[in-house]
Amino acid sequence: MLAVIRYTVPESQSQDFVKQGHTILDTLAAQPGYQRGRLARSVDEPNLWALVSEWEGAGFYRRALSAARMAMYPLMILMVNEPSAFEDVYTQDGV
Repeated sequence: MLAVIRYTVPESQSQDFVKQGHTILDTLAAQPGYQRGRLARSVDEPNLWALVSEWEGAGFYRRALSAARMAMYPLMILMVNEPSAFEDVYTQDGV
């Protein structure tokens, strides 16, 4: 299961955002069902960021969000309001 939370971050806040993103990913990584995660910045729109994580299933992700709520709270105002959980339909690994 793929989770994508996008943020719109003013340039003046980007350094603090990265630090808080590390804290969120560290918190998520400590939760059951976590597989991997990354903080990414758009190449074309530098104010657009994504916190991407992969999970064993939606239940693990939803429980992890509850555990990470306090770490995520300072960034909630920057979140893009859209669905964040995506179920794998087809995957293809590189060679």
